[in-house]
Amino acid sequence: MPGLVFTEHADFVQVHEGQHRLELVPYVEEIERCRALFPGLRILLGVELAEPHWFAAEARELVSGAPIERVLGSVHCMGGRESPRDASQSMPVAVSPVDDLRAHLRETLALVESEAEFDLLAHLDYPKRYWPRAAEPLDESVLEEEYRSVLRAAARRGSVLEVNTTRGMDPARGLCPGPLPLRWWREEGGEAVVLGSDAHSPEALALGFETGRQAAEAAGFRPGRDPLDYWRR
Repeated sequence: MPGLVFTEHADFVQVHEGQHRLELVPYVEEIERCRALFPGLRILLGVELAEPHWFAAEARELVSGAPIERVLGSVHCMGGRESPRDASQSMPVAVSPVDDLRAHLRETLALVESEAEFDLLAHLDYPKRYWPRAAEPLDESVLEEEYRSVLRAAARRGSVLEVNTTRGMDPARGLCPGPLPLRWWREEGGEAVVLGSDAHSPEALALGFETGRQAAEAAGFRPGRDPLDYWRR
């Protein structure tokens, strides 16, 4: 790989142990250390803002504190900043997983329609990763209206849609979004996508990219000349 983008999480609520607030200064220092160690590798500085529409001031302050090259906006939690519940915890035991995903898409619409500052919309249907094993497989078509509402609003604000391959997870659960919503994205006016493996370890870097590439190409998006460019229609 000729380059990579670090997009460390900036979580403003702590629902479980894995979430944390981002310490920006040491994070930037680590990026610079990596750039010095690997001068032949292009390394971009990014950040993933979790629920930035709930924490507008905090998110704005963080983003203005460093020359961040890619800003992702994401929704992990529903329920509001005072009583958040993360889909990674609630979805595996959900009684009505379709309704839970519907609620997540509505929260994502609130993010996209807000004044939160971000460039890329991350892992659109994040709860799909944690779909209950005993439930019927997800049929995105039953939520077409909700998906399209988010995608239409994201296209209006000029966002780039991340095709999140979730570290090579089974595409039926981990390609967020999958082929059908990607087709809707193009139909609703979406101009660009980007592949992200959501790697939380070096071994997971770029896992699932072949599946993501196929889905993006089938939806009508093509890579640019620069490997780190967005894929465009």
